[in-house]
Amino acid sequence: MNIVVIGGTGLIGARVVQQLRALGHDVRAAARATGVNSFTAEGLAEALEGAETLIDVSNSSYTDGAGAQEFFSGSTLNLLSYGAAAGIRHHLALSVVGTDRLARSEGGYFQAKEMQERLIRDSGRDYSIVHATQFYEFIRSITDAATIHGIARLADALIRPMAADDVAAAVVATALDAPRNGMLEFGGPEEFQIAELARRELRFQHDDREIVADPLATYFGAALAPRELLPGPHAALSTRTFHDWQVGKA
Repeated sequence: MNIVVIGGTGLIGARVVQQLRALGHDVRAAARATGVNSFTAEGLAEALEGAETLIDVSNSSYTDGAGAQEFFSGSTLNLLSYGAAAGIRHHLALSVVGTDRLARSEGGYFQAKEMQERLIRDSGRDYSIVHATQFYEFIRSITDAATIHGIARLADALIRPMAADDVAAAVVATALDAPRNGMLEFGGPEEFQIAELARRELRFQHDDREIVADPLATYFGAALAPRELLPGPHAALSTRTFHDWQVGKA
């Protein structure tokens, strides 16, 4: 199969490209580093020429609502229009578990992600949307973003994180299947309080910052209900535990 991965040099994209190539597929990694910009459309027509499937795992460098909305609207509309012209038969986008709920209650970045999904759903193109939970690899950055004066005040909420390799595997499996014209959820095997998980990761890295589960703390600007980031009961769950992931990267 001929597949283009938008954001194909990033954390998830590079893994998606690697896994697809290992399966024998013809894959192009499309990113600014390879001369393709989905927001400006630079190099996009050439990258999509002859492709059957488009996988979009790109992300906005802005987490504020206005910046994220500008990126996702421009990029998604370009991918849909250029994809239609190229004859793309399956448009797949990676998004976040809880996006729909947080878009309604908090707006901001999550509203931008919900808008991206809506543009895809309303396009008339065959598509799949993958909702994944937080990545183990992002626990450190989540903690850093919540740290002020050496204390990390994290939202008092639950998550089911998963390894980036397993997120990539979920994207690959979905891309190689027929378009779902709907959303699929994926999560990790264990449920954690965000602060508990951050504490375990920092101690593993010999980082002695104080971690506090704060009911008033936000998650990248969003106030969270305790179970708002958890997948639904029909989500597919990976098997790689947080401990196994830590040991594997040590």
